[in-house]
Amino acid sequence: MKVSVNQTRLVGPPIAQEQFISEHLFFYLEKGIMSGYYGNKTYTLKSGHYGVVRKNRLSKQSDLKFNGAIEKVIFVFDETFLKVFQEKYRLQPVRFQSDESFIRLGNRSLIPAFINSLKPYYNEHGQIDHEFFDVKREELLLILLHVQPDLAGVFFDYGIPEKIDLEAFMNLNYRFNVSVERFAFLTGRSLSAFKRDFHTIFHQTPSRWLVQKRLYEAYFLIDKKKQKPSEIFLDLGFETLSHFSFAFKRQFGRTPTALAEGGEVVG
Repeated sequence: MKVSVNQTRLVGPPIAQEQFISEHLFFYLEKGIMSGYYGNKTYTLKSGHYGVVRKNRLSKQSDLKFNGAIEKVIFVFDETFLKVFQEKYRLQPVRFQSDESFIRLGNRSLIPAFINSLKPYYNEHGQIDHEFFDVKREELLLILLHVQPDLAGVFFDYGIPEKIDLEAFMNLNYRFNVSVERFAFLTGRSLSAFKRDFHTIFHQTPSRWLVQKRLYEAYFLIDKKKQKPSEIFLDLGFETLSHFSFAFKRQFGRTPTALAEGGEVVG
């Protein structure tokens, strides 16, 4: 019997285990099938697919194939590394035409060859030792800029998000389990300005609005779409099923399981 294995080889600084991409990432799927939700668009990735995930975006990933190995290689291009690289090679940013959050790079032989070249560098834990991080990151970045020069407009843009339509953004992204501070940053506001603008638009605090928005969406999915509570709570931004059930019952007077089984909801 083949044992299912999920393995991520990370090259670069640790990345936060949340749904906010704080640094540019190069993502290569060695084995398996995955679904990635980047910038309000869903991508299905299969073995051998790869691309660049842009920073300051929201994302979700899920493994679709569980009867085999899921193996990923992720390179983190943090701002400190990029600034040193840019100065070393005297590179200037150019305009990148697309605003895509996940940039597919197509079938370029140099990149799979580079991934294959990493094998001698893996230690007994299947990871690359820290002393090789910057060497291999620099090599990969040189390859990426060779095959697609306009990526300089992505990597060497150190700006922060500009002020955008808060109402539209929140209605589109309320499912993401990130902090209010992250939402403020992504809408181009200080935390105090975000809270002030939010109350003007929604007449509630961000935290209260997020919980209610997610709960009413859960009610719709369970009652009308016949989805199971255990299958939707994570996607709706709740960390645990018990927390979801408690909040749901407090809002509607019945647990989500009772609603799924046909129980009457009050409130």
